[in-house]
Amino acid sequence: MTAVTAQTQASAPDDLVLHLADVGVRRGGNDLLTAVDWSVELDERWVILGGNGAGKTTLLRLAGAELHPTTGTVDVLGERLGRVDVFELRTRIGFCSAALAGRVPADEKVLDLVVSAGYAVLGRWREEYDQLDTGRAGELLKAMGIAHLADRTFGTLSEGERKRTLIARALMTDPELLLLDEPAAGLDLGGREDLVSRLSELALDPDAPATVLVTHHVEEIPPGFTHLLLLAEGGVVAQGLVADVLTSENLSAAFGQELELERSGERYFARRRS
Repeated sequence: MTAVTAQTQASAPDDLVLHLADVGVRRGGNDLLTAVDWSVELDERWVILGGNGAGKTTLLRLAGAELHPTTGTVDVLGERLGRVDVFELRTRIGFCSAALAGRVPADEKVLDLVVSAGYAVLGRWREEYDQLDTGRAGELLKAMGIAHLADRTFGTLSEGERKRTLIARALMTDPELLLLDEPAAGLDLGGREDLVSRLSELALDPDAPATVLVTHHVEEIPPGFTHLLLLAEGGVVAQGLVADVLTSENLSAAFGQELELERSGERYFARRRS
């Protein structure tokens, strides 16, 4: 065995929540990701930013143990994909996505939707929950500003209320890793700003899990997120601390046009350079 192969097969350091080494994903003859190296530590809050088709959701699915790489290695919470029971591993990960929202029964009560995460089911049936479970679900709804919606059904909620409910559900099992796939997509200005503010509070909480958030827009990056992975056409443009990576030059390279980045306080804004 060569030295390179031995290094590839070695386990990731214990302090890493995620570790991807030379990862590629190929489906239907197309490369969705190519030669991606990326690591996430326990106390880090990452944003994955890029345009349509950049590979953001594919990368998040690898992190969520929902997809295996075609090449390279992926370690999630110290476990190597391909050598671990992914169904057991997924119980340690909180995942919020539009795909999940589409599977929630319209008549599911908000409180039941959050508390049932402990059983990894959608749609409460015969499960019994104790006061500790319902109390935690109530606290999470309160933290997301929707405690008053506990008895409402999911189908009656606005888009913003649905997003906050699903984030509360993702946090219900006290996950070691939280994955948020475009949580602000489809929200109006008020809904986006409310969600960004609450995600900022979560990011600044030292007891919150390591978090990875996918977005298309720099305006949706919550204050408190520490690191940025910038993708284009399945490859890494740049990665590192947000302040170092988020530049006009890197954005222009990622999105294929001349863009100008502006910063106001802890928020970012981008527009096409005139």
